[in-house]
Amino acid sequence: MSGEAYEIVHGAWDSLLPEVQSYVTEKAKLCRPARLHISSGSQEEFQMLIETMERTRTIKKLHADRFDNCWLVETDVRDIARVESKTFMCTKNADDTVPETKFGALAKLGNWMSVESMEFLLNRKRFPNSMAGRTMYVIPFSMGPVGSPLSKIGIQLTDSAYVVTCMRIMTRVGKPVLDYLRSHPETQFIRCLHSVGRSIGMMMSWPCDPDNTVIAHFPERNEICSYGSGYGGNSLLGKKCFALRIASTLARDEGWLAEHMLILGITNPEGRKKFITAAFPSACGKTNLAMLEPTLPGWKVECVGDDIAWMRYDEDGNLRAINPEAGFFGVAPGTSMKTNPYCMKALHKDTVFTNVGYTSDGGVYWEGMEDDEVDIDSVHVTSWDGRHWTQESAFTAAHKNSRFCTPAHNLETIDAAWEDPKGVPISAILFGGRRPDTVPLVFESFDWTHGVFVGASMRSMTTAASLEGVVKRVQHDPFAMRPFFGYNFGHYIQHWLDVGRKPNAKLPKIFHVNWFRTEKVPGAHDHDKRKQRYLWPGFGENCRVLEWIFRRTDGEDVAVESPIGFVPKPDALALDGLHEPVKVDKLLAVTKEEWSDEVGRIREYFEEQVGSHMPKEILGELKKLEERVGAM
Repeated sequence: MSGEAYEIVHGAWDSLLPEVQSYVTEKAKLCRPARLHISSGSQEEFQMLIETMERTRTIKKLHADRFDNCWLVETDVRDIARVESKTFMCTKNADDTVPETKFGALAKLGNWMSVESMEFLLNRKRFPNSMAGRTMYVIPFSMGPVGSPLSKIGIQLTDSAYVVTCMRIMTRVGKPVLDYLRSHPETQFIRCLHSVGRSIGMMMSWPCDPDNTVIAHFPERNEICSYGSGYGGNSLLGKKCFALRIASTLARDEGWLAEHMLILGITNPEGRKKFITAAFPSACGKTNLAMLEPTLPGWKVECVGDDIAWMRYDEDGNLRAINPEAGFFGVAPGTSMKTNPYCMKALHKDTVFTNVGYTSDGGVYWEGMEDDEVDIDSVHVTSWDGRHWTQESAFTAAHKNSRFCTPAHNLETIDAAWEDPKGVPISAILFGGRRPDTVPLVFESFDWTHGVFVGASMRSMTTAASLEGVVKRVQHDPFAMRPFFGYNFGHYIQHWLDVGRKPNAKLPKIFHVNWFRTEKVPGAHDHDKRKQRYLWPGFGENCRVLEWIFRRTDGEDVAVESPIGFVPKPDALALDGLHEPVKVDKLLAVTKEEWSDEVGRIREYFEEQVGSHMPKEILGELKKLEERVGAM
C-alpha cells in the first residue's frame, strides 16, 4: 500500500520526493490513518485546520476586536509539559548518550534505550493503528531560512491539527520547503513521527495517552518518534527534539553548535551594533531579555530569537548564529506590560494560547497581568482547567507552564537580520540562571576554556517547564541544556573546547549573569510569604549589564579580577536613573564561604555524573578555581 491509496484531502502526492513518499507510506502502514493531508502553509489550509479544531472543540476564538485571529486551546490536565523521564536517546552504545556515572548514582544527563528495544516498543506497542480514523498530516518544514547553509529540513507526520497550526507559526512550512527539496535532491531530511495516541485522554477534545507517552530520538539515522502527548514540547518536533537534541549531534559531526540560547542585537548611542547569545534554563528570562526595552537613553535592543541558536564559523573566522525558528513559544505567566511590553503587543495577532485563563469578554488572563489590560473586577475568569477563578482562589487561572505561540514577525523589535541566511556575528555568549545567592550579577570568564567551564558548571532554580521534578530547588543545568543533550555531555564539552581551537577564530567573550540574587526583607520572619527580595530590578534595567558587556567586548578597562572571573569595577555599571538605589557590593559579592561550597558541589556533580568522560581541561579549571577561592 502506498500513500496514493489513501484519500488525500489537501495537497498533492506527486509534490513529494520519492524518499518522502517512501517515508510517508512506511509510517501510514504502521499508524493506519483514514486520510492524508500534505501541508501547504497556505491561509486556506489554516482555515481548514481551525474549522477542524472548532468542530472537535479543541480551540475557541478570542474576541476579534482585541485579538485578531487569536485562539485558545485547553489540554488534558495530564498533558501540560515536557516529560523528561519518558524522553530517550537511542543509540548503539549507552555511553554515546549518557556519561559514566558514579556507582549507584542515577544518571541525570540523559536517558538511553537501545535502538532495538525502542523499535519494539514503538512498532509493536505504541504506533500500530494509533491514527485510525484520523488524518495523517504531512508537514515539510525548514529550521532556519529556506536555503540557508545553516538551515536543516524536516518532514513531520502527525495526527494533530493543533500541531500543524503551531508548526506553521514556529517553522517555515509547505511549498517553499518542497520546492527546495526538489531542486536539491541530495538534501537529507530529519524524519519526525508524532501521534497523540489511541484517545485514552479524559478530554475527547484533546486525545492523548499520557500513561504510555514516549519521545524517542535516533541520531544515527536522524529520526524522531513521539507518541501519546499533544503538548508543544513533546509534539512540535522541530523545537527541542530537532533543534537541540538531533541538531546537537549534527553540529558535533559537522563542526558547529546547536544551543538553547536567545540571540539579540544591541546598538549603542553612537550606532555601533553587536550581537549576543545567552543560555538560560526555561522560564528564566530568555524571552524577556531577547525582547528587552532598554531604560538607558540611546540604547536599542532587537530580537533575532528567544530560544535556540545555531552557530557556525564563516570563512573569516566569525562565529555566526541563526534562529532556526520562525515564532515564539513562550511561557505566559509572568509576561506583562511591565516585564515584556513588546511581547505583549505581539500577542494580539495570529496567536495560539494554550492553558491560560479565559475571560468572559473573550480575552485571556494569566498571573502577572493584574495591572495590565484586564480589569479583573469587571469580568469573569475561567481557569485553564475549567473552574471559576477569582483573585481569592487557591489555584491559578493559568497553568504555570501555559504558553503563547506567535509569529516572530509580529514583534515590533524583530531584528532586520533575523532571517539573514548568513546569520549574525556573535560578540558575546552569556550563561545564566536563577541563583538567590553565591553568584554575582555579572562576571566575565578569563578565556574560552574557562568560559566552557562556567557553562558546564551552571546551576539554577528548577522551573515549571517540565512536568516532573520539584520546583524551587537549585540544580545543575550545564549550558541550560540538561534536558536537551543529544549525546554524551563529556563529549559535548570536548566539542565546545574544540570549537574554541579553530585556527583564526574570532572567539566571542563568555560571561555569566544572575538577575535573581536576593536578600532577606528587613524584619521578615521565616513564615512570611515574601521574606526575600531581589537585589536587582531586572527586566528593562538589565540593559545596564548589557552595556558593561558591550564595553568589555571592546576591551575597555572596566573590570577587576576576582577568583571566579572579571567583575565590574565598583563604578563601572551605568546606574544613573534607577528608580531605587541598588546595593552594588552585595550584587557583585564573591565570598569564600559560598564559593568553597560551590566548588564542592561542582566537583561532586562532575564526579557523579560525568566521571572519566570529563575533559581534563575542565577538571584543570575546577582545580584552579578551588585554589583561587582557597587563597581568598
